[in-house]
Amino acid sequence: MATSPAKIVLSRSQDIPFNKLVLSQANVRKVKAGVSIADLAEDIVNRTLLHGLPVRPRLDAEGKETGIYEVTPGGRRYRALELLVKQKRLSRTAPIPCVIRTGGLGEEDSLAENLQRVALHPLDQFRTFQTLRDKGLSEEDIAARFFITPAVVKQRLRLASVSPRLLDLYAEDGMTLELVMAFSVSSDHEHQEQVWASLTQPWQREAHHIRRALTADSIPAHDKRAQLVGLDAYVAAGGPVMRDLFTPDDGGWLGDVPLLERLAAEKLAKAAETVMEEGWKWIEVETDFLYGHTAGQRRLRGEVIARTEQEEARYAELQDEYDRLAREHDDDGEISEEVDQRLTAITGEIAVLEQRPVRYDPEEIARAGCYVSIGSDGQLRVERGYVRPEDEPLVEEPVAPDADLAEEDVDAEGARIPAAAHVVHTGGSVSQEPEPEDEGLKPLPERLVMELTAFRTLALRDALAQDPDTAFIAALHLLCLQLFYYRSSNSCLQITARSPGFMAEPPGLADSIPAQSITARHENWEGQLPDDPRDLWDALVGFDADSRAALFAHCVGLTVHAVQSSGVYGPESRHHADRLASAVNLDMAVVGWVPTALNYLGRVTKARILEAVVEAKGEAAARQIDHLRKPDMAVQAELMLAGTNWLPALLRTPEQEMAALEEGAGTVTKPVTEARPDDVVPSVEEPQAAEQSIAAE
Repeated sequence: MATSPAKIVLSRSQDIPFNKLVLSQANVRKVKAGVSIADLAEDIVNRTLLHGLPVRPRLDAEGKETGIYEVTPGGRRYRALELLVKQKRLSRTAPIPCVIRTGGLGEEDSLAENLQRVALHPLDQFRTFQTLRDKGLSEEDIAARFFITPAVVKQRLRLASVSPRLLDLYAEDGMTLELVMAFSVSSDHEHQEQVWASLTQPWQREAHHIRRALTADSIPAHDKRAQLVGLDAYVAAGGPVMRDLFTPDDGGWLGDVPLLERLAAEKLAKAAETVMEEGWKWIEVETDFLYGHTAGQRRLRGEVIARTEQEEARYAELQDEYDRLAREHDDDGEISEEVDQRLTAITGEIAVLEQRPVRYDPEEIARAGCYVSIGSDGQLRVERGYVRPEDEPLVEEPVAPDADLAEEDVDAEGARIPAAAHVVHTGGSVSQEPEPEDEGLKPLPERLVMELTAFRTLALRDALAQDPDTAFIAALHLLCLQLFYYRSSNSCLQITARSPGFMAEPPGLADSIPAQSITARHENWEGQLPDDPRDLWDALVGFDADSRAALFAHCVGLTVHAVQSSGVYGPESRHHADRLASAVNLDMAVVGWVPTALNYLGRVTKARILEAVVEAKGEAAARQIDHLRKPDMAVQAELMLAGTNWLPALLRTPEQEMAALEEGAGTVTKPVTEARPDDVVPSVEEPQAAEQSIAAE
């Protein structure tokens, strides 16, 4: 007959006065870790003691119990109770639930309690926080009860809101906590599960890839449309916002793109109505205008309205306050948040006072128009006072002299008068026509004027070539006439200055660093040049040498045309563009060009994508993506190239190309002398076709 196993006998429990307890040296926990003693004491106040103290009776020299008990495991609980006694929040003789141990060693008990403890799975914590929230506790209440911040509670609750199917995978170690955090960006469980199902390759199961997939159809909150509308207005209209509580998200993502675009369009339309009330002939409204959209139009020059006495006093007051705060905190190292906020507010108010309104001639307003759009900073951008060529007032031209009329000339009013003696050129010989009787100081004959001024032109060419300073001003004068004044012909020089537009533009070109810099500089010079082109020469002569040089460089810069297009841009022009880029140390990475799937990687061959990754990150990095379809390869390459300052050969200077060759970091393309098929600037219709080819591949 089988014998039954012996029944175990548990240690007895007993309430022992606190003043009969002492901390045992057998406690193995020596390093402080986890919740502080003070926090644990507060938790005991809120919930009392949830676990009794394991104790051993202290024996005297004869082995008899002394009535004192040593706490072996549970030293932190003992110290928390001790703190409450010192704070007079717990009686010294308060009964403490204890489990009295007699067998074995105290060190063994202490070690076993700590080793056998299993930490709570994070998912259990997330779900418990959600349960407490469902039972009426606020995020602040939960934070206070567990001595954490409300932000941590928000994070735990967000994680608990992820799809239950994905959380079950997490519980079974089918995904990491980092991936759960990435999925928490979206609250759409179906979308979360679809994204997870689409991640069939191990390399795809990365947090950044999941966030990108979940937010692909949304608009980032830093988008200028979102900034114009305002997050509060968007949410008030029912728009959903996705936030990432675990990584910086710059305000999150706006999920309802049609709603955002409608709100932005309504705000732009309302602003346009207000501007139209000023009396303009026309107004165009767009979220974005192409760079150079005002080309060929004359810009009105209005009168800048000066600040009032009150505004001038306020301006001086703000300047003084700013200078005072800057002096007081100049040596502090770190400026306090309060002072920093005040300095920012002062700067903003000063900027408003410096941005003065302009008063235009009502007659000019009636023929001019405005462009209303969104600036790169998300603020409303109103470009006032542009006159289209067809709206220009007709200029009455004097009756042109008829060069074929030998008998007549034209007077100052354009009336034909009998011709004077003409010099006739025949086969290289010159014959003098008979002079009529003296009829007074009438205008010179047309042909004579042409001959005299031809001689003068030749003399001017020779003289100007011997006077570099005057030649510089003359060329600058013509450049300014052609680039700042519409339909002006106040120069005798035959130099043509054009600032050509672009048949194809990359996305966001108008908001790029170079575009904003050129626009700001052009507007600054416009404010310094006279309204009447006849006054321009005197104004340029009055400028100092540095100002003239700066204006000259600006004008010359506007004429650069380095766009490569088959049959238009020859090798000599390309070589000259390279020379210019080297001369000015142009670095396209510094001015903001970054390789993305949209502007480069998604529009070249897979071989060129891999070439870029090899050059920037090495062959090992390229092997990680060489098996992917082109759309996925382009996206992954964009992530790999971020922050590397890699540039395609077309955007490098010869020096950068040479440096890349010397580094030997993979196969580097040779300097471009002829446009390659993948490098040719696409036509206006090609970007859309390129995107379609990506999707079809």
